[in-house]
Order: sequence, then structure tokens, then C-alpha cells
Amino acid sequence: MTRAFAVSVSAVLAVAGACACADALDGVLRVVSADVDIAHSVYTLHARIEYPMTPAIQDALRDGVTLTFELEARVVRDRHLWFDAGVADLMLRRELAYHSISDRYVVRDVQSGEQQSFATLDDALTALRAVDDWPILVSSQLTEGQRYLISVRAGIRRGRLPASLRALLFWTNDWHRMSGWFTWPLPS
Repeated sequence: MTRAFAVSVSAVLAVAGACACADALDGVLRVVSADVDIAHSVYTLHARIEYPMTPAIQDALRDGVTLTFELEARVVRDRHLWFDAGVADLMLRRELAYHSISDRYVVRDVQSGEQQSFATLDDALTALRAVDDWPILVSSQLTEGQRYLISVRAGIRRGRLPASLRALLFWTNDWHRMSGWFTWPLPS
């Protein structure tokens, strides 16, 4: 076995070990604050999220792993003697990737395809931690005089893998974590 091949194999195995580590997502994952504004009959969500950022996550990003940051919003009609009735269930997904050629971090909204580029990981995380003016509901979906609750939770998961790691890590799903629900009454 040549030295170059041995170094390549050990590098791939080291990255695989880092990516398969369940402890990579340890740390705080929570919705710090959230509220809803109503303008022109549209309810928009504003939230602040705290995501974990460990050395294993930083290394995985540098090695080409894409991470998906999620924010789930659920609106239900509160019913006392029966199950709550679902009104809206939405998911905001944004991906974070490191581009080694440009030495930039890219945040991409999965649904719209919009991208933002950042010079540092901290700048990218600052953008991911803030959700502003996300339209979640229109007033015609609500019945006047009823009580509604809104719940929000955040998640992080491993997204796309570089081709060199796909064969090694196709069976793992260790990189997935969700916060608890943050719930409050929907303003009328």
C-alpha cells in the first residue's frame, strides 16, 4: 500500500468517524423567542433560535457536509373536549454549506432557492438564527371567536454528503435533532 493511499484512507475514515458521531449535535438547540405580527390579514412569524455549533459540526462543514436547519410552525384551534384541530403546518428549511474554493459559507432557502454568502461561519449562523417576516397564515383560515395556539420548534440535520462520504455513511442518521415546542396563544 502506498503512503498516499494510506493517508487518503485514514483521512476518509477520520471524516467518517466525525460525521457518524452522535455527539456532534450536542449543545443547546432551542427556540429562544417567537412572536407573530398581523398586517393586511397576513400572520408573519418572527423567531430567534439557538443552534448547537461544535467542533465536529465545524469540521464536517469544512469536509463538505451540508447541514439543514429547520423551523417548524404549527397552528391549531384549541378545543377543550376534543383533539385540537390543525389549521396550518409549515416547515422552513435552510441549508448551510462551506465552499472551499471561495472560502465562503452559503445559506440557501430550500423552497425558494435564494442564497446568501458569508465570509465566516459566525456570520452564517447569525443569519440562520433569525427568522423574520415568514408568512404562516391568512386571517381567512381562522374562525372568529375561536382560540388558536401556535407552536414552533427548530431542528438540525445532516443534509447532502460529498460523493467521497456517501458510500461510507449512507446508513447513518445520527445527525438529526429537534428542539422542544415553543407554544403560545395566537393573537387575534
